[in-house]
Amino acid sequence: MKLINIGFGNMVSSDRIITIVSPDSAPIKRMVQEAKERGMLIDASYGRKTRAVIIMDSDHIILSAILPVSISSRVNGKDTPEIQEDEE
Repeated sequence: MKLINIGFGNMVSSDRIITIVSPDSAPIKRMVQEAKERGMLIDASYGRKTRAVIIMDSDHIILSAILPVSISSRVNGKDTPEIQEDEE
């Protein structure tokens, strides 16, 4: 099991991730709202702008303030400092 940092010290299991998407489209916004209503939403953005939506195999949806490309590079074992986000 490999844990991936999704920002601010929060970790998720890379084995459980189905997809990492941008939160901008209407279908993703609907999915986030439905997960919130069902109690399956985890907001790991700490009040910052949501930049990635992580969909897990457990039907949980996780919001992150880190860009999807940064999270995917962490999943793939690459670290790309030029696109790292500010995690203050």
